[in-house]
Amino acid sequence: MTRTRSAHPCAPAFRAFPRARLLAAAAAVLAALAAALTPSPAGAGTPPAYSAAQLARAGDAVHEADIAGTAWRTDPETGTLVVRTDPRVGEQEIDAIERAAGPAAGALRFERVQGTFRRYIAGGDAVWGFGTGRCSLGFNVRDRAGAYHFLTAGHCTEGHPVWFSAGGTYLGPTTGSRFPGDDYGIVRHQNALPKPGTAGGTDITHAAEARLGQQVLRTGSTTGTHSGRVTGLDATVNYGNGDIVHGLIQTDVCAEPGDSGGPLYAGGAALGLTSGGEGDCTSGGTTYFQPVTEALRAYRVQVY
Repeated sequence: MTRTRSAHPCAPAFRAFPRARLLAAAAAVLAALAAALTPSPAGAGTPPAYSAAQLARAGDAVHEADIAGTAWRTDPETGTLVVRTDPRVGEQEIDAIERAAGPAAGALRFERVQGTFRRYIAGGDAVWGFGTGRCSLGFNVRDRAGAYHFLTAGHCTEGHPVWFSAGGTYLGPTTGSRFPGDDYGIVRHQNALPKPGTAGGTDITHAAEARLGQQVLRTGSTTGTHSGRVTGLDATVNYGNGDIVHGLIQTDVCAEPGDSGGPLYAGGAALGLTSGGEGDCTSGGTTYFQPVTEALRAYRVQVY
């Protein structure tokens, strides 16, 4: 008697595929492998990174276009030049910037901000320039001979020879001023007021360069003390009317008019002087700062 062998209940059920379908499947697999091994063409997937020289040319082009309401900096993570534009800048102005950049136009990345870039002309403690509005004292400093001075924004000191406290006490004369291009100035103390080496109640013991992502504080006579972080370095801002300032620290700390010249600091380190920005301390915004180390070197003074 012939017995038939039964299949195992868990055995897979095999069936034959037509030869044409097998060949087509194999071709598809080979094509996918070839695509994976073939280098992507330039510009595919991720934007190309531009060289430092190309980014410098793009920055020069934005400067030469001279469009009020623009601020720009190099973003090392994306290899692009980030150009921030306020409401004064329309499509025609953006086209003009791109034309000025020429072959480097691909390096530009535009970002729109809601507020208008402006100098904050009205710092720690309020100081008044004769014939001008209120600004803020940045840092008290001392020269090599032991004489006392204070630093503030250059757009505050420019054209304003003498300074007074909020209470009307004579503080002293402007002895140096750099604006535009830079944004710092120095006033020599000629008064009997206390001159503590503090900012916002914090003892300032030294100066330092700001770092990207660093947590910072800013104090001003309009809005007091606010915190945030450094979001960019070596930024340029075109406030309009030829007032262009380079080499600024970009932050997400808020500020308002009257905070100009006030101190930017982290712990006991002096970092910068408030230059300007956009927005306010209700809705937020962007504020730019003159690195204080440049002013200290220029006037041969130091914090204490």
